[in-house]
Amino acid sequence: MKRYLSILGSTGSIGTQTLDVVRKLNIKVCALAANSNINLLEEQIREFKPEIAAVFNVDAAKKLKASIADMPVKVVTGMDGLCEAASIKSADLIVNSVVGMVGLIPTLTAIKAKKDVALANKETLVAGGALVMDAARKNNVSIIPVDSEHSAIFQCLQGCPEKKSLKRLILTASGGPFFGKSFNELKNVTPQQALKHPNWNMGAKVTIDSATMMNKGLEIIEASWLFNMPASKISVVVHRESVVHSMIEYVDNSVIAQMGLPDMRIPIQYAVTFPQRFESPVSQLDLTEYGKLTFYKPDDKTFTCLRACKDAIKRGGLAPAAANGANEEAVKLFLNNKISFTQIGELVYSAMKNQIDVESIKSVNDIIKADNTARNFVLECAKDL
Repeated sequence: MKRYLSILGSTGSIGTQTLDVVRKLNIKVCALAANSNINLLEEQIREFKPEIAAVFNVDAAKKLKASIADMPVKVVTGMDGLCEAASIKSADLIVNSVVGMVGLIPTLTAIKAKKDVALANKETLVAGGALVMDAARKNNVSIIPVDSEHSAIFQCLQGCPEKKSLKRLILTASGGPFFGKSFNELKNVTPQQALKHPNWNMGAKVTIDSATMMNKGLEIIEASWLFNMPASKISVVVHRESVVHSMIEYVDNSVIAQMGLPDMRIPIQYAVTFPQRFESPVSQLDLTEYGKLTFYKPDDKTFTCLRACKDAIKRGGLAPAAANGANEEAVKLFLNNKISFTQIGELVYSAMKNQIDVESIKSVNDIIKADNTARNFVLECAKDL
């Protein structure tokens, strides 16, 4: 198929799997962007020969420029470089798989340039959902979800011609490595233990978010914006096998699910090729190998991050941005052994409640200010822990 991609976050988990899909379908890559992993980025540049390579880290960008001096590739850096890759004229789809709030401005830049966005950066919609979706509507741009849960709902909704017939969205959660554990049992969890996800191979930050169930809280907020559904109509169910990726429920109580092996290349490929489908590099699902599929209620008393996100979307305005920023900072502290596992959720909840201004978002600066305030709040609180 004829597709021209710009991939932001090409050296990360989603980015490298996107390139697996690109190889199989022989899709053209116009731009690649990474933070600082220039060794892998150089390999990708030599294989896919993009027009632009963006490196967020300035020093790493200088090294990359020297190492690919023999190639006709423009090397750009910083946020300006990310935005240039996000708005490159030759691309018709921007895959945004960078991690964290850094993905917001490139997403808005791509939309302004009238580029469709395959979105794997959930923080974009968590923190700036109102701005992003409004900009997408004004520019007649499609936001196609890449996350497995939102992709599942997106796929199920292709058979739902009337919004009024939709009753509920049901997000599935693996439960992470600590399903069934009590709050007290989680107090002494180590980063090494938290990074052992039972089903998915993801980056460190996303894996920790899965362990705290913050990722599911973020996904509730993201789903609310993506599918224009109030949070009250979005449910979470813990599904340990990660075979049912999410479901939709109709007003007649029929439930439609999307299923497949827990491999991100399925939703990535669907986002890249939508509305078409092609053979996948992923193995075929054989339900007889599983024997049974299990479903449980989530424990948002133990997993404070999930409760914080639910409360944040109810409060609205800048509360989700505060919860997200606080989490990013708290996860860094935990990975560096500065705080305990359970303190991540405590700090996220406190920072979210500390966000006094929950008025509607008027600009990106409002979001950035709330994000910085929450991060500073976490760092100050952590000094006393």
